Amino acid sequence: MLKNVVAVLLDGVNPFELAVVCEVFGTDRSDEGLPVYDFAVASAEGPTLRSHAGFSLQVEHGLERLESADLIAVPACARYDTRTFPPELLQALHRGVDRGARVLSVCSGVFVLAAAGLLDGRRCAVHWHHADELARQYPRVTVEPDVLYVDEDPVITSAGTAAGIDACLHLVRKEQGPEVANKIARRMVVPPHRDGGQAQYIERPLPKTSCDTVGEVLAWMEAHLDQEVTVEQLAARAHMAPRTFARRFQQETGTTPYRWILRQRVLLAQELLEGTDETMDAIAWRTGFGTAAALRHQFVRALGTTPNAYRRAFRGPQAA
Repeated sequence: MLKNVVAVLLDGVNPFELAVVCEVFGTDRSDEGLPVYDFAVASAEGPTLRSHAGFSLQVEHGLERLESADLIAVPACARYDTRTFPPELLQALHRGVDRGARVLSVCSGVFVLAAAGLLDGRRCAVHWHHADELARQYPRVTVEPDVLYVDEDPVITSAGTAAGIDACLHLVRKEQGPEVANKIARRMVVPPHRDGGQAQYIERPLPKTSCDTVGEVLAWMEAHLDQEVTVEQLAARAHMAPRTFARRFQQETGTTPYRWILRQRVLLAQELLEGTDETMDAIAWRTGFGTAAALRHQFVRALGTTPNAYRRAFRGPQAA
């Protein structure tokens, strides 16, 4: 049963990510018949901590509070990707998992779980900004940079900021049913479940490449995304044989012509969905997908959400 919950903090804790855990598990909603959790905040670095926002926190409990918890949550903190962690904290997390507790990280709190070895051989979520660094530091961890959260019971990891809400509500839904999770979400005025993943929020500018021989072709492709082209046609523009062009394109861009142009079409579609009121048919035509159905199919494959949902997310429900 999910009854006893503790958030464990280090100096420099991010207030929002801490507040996410406090709001889901630390608020008394018994007036609506919702469960009341035995919730506490514990410090791994003494009774006085300084938040990332600059104010101080007085924390009553130390690491001993983790020993009785059903869930240990680790909010994000400043410099988690470059600092070392108290061995006592890492050991306490291990003991918790060994006796059957769950651990949950919000955003960069995942670095603590990775340092404890709790993610070895497991998949995990993290804010896309930290994904490459996490994978570099912990090669035994499978980083999923496009998702909002990953449940590898007993370890649950979430991406940045509001994705911590998604992970906490997921755990409530899993343990106590959708009715409880939906009521908590309604009180928080948040969706009980969000479509898609964090891929839709990742900035993906054109990759920087040397492009010594295919640079002019790339510029032409970008200016003519609405046109269907073949490798043979592109090779002719580069004055190369198709095989030579395909090989050189891969070497200089790191991908194939098809994947390159597909990605640029999705990026253009994102810009048009965010910045214009054009219809799906018009956007499909301008981006080279041809039909709204094809646009939707490729958009969902690339970003994990539909064009309509993406437009609502970035422009509000009235724009969809």
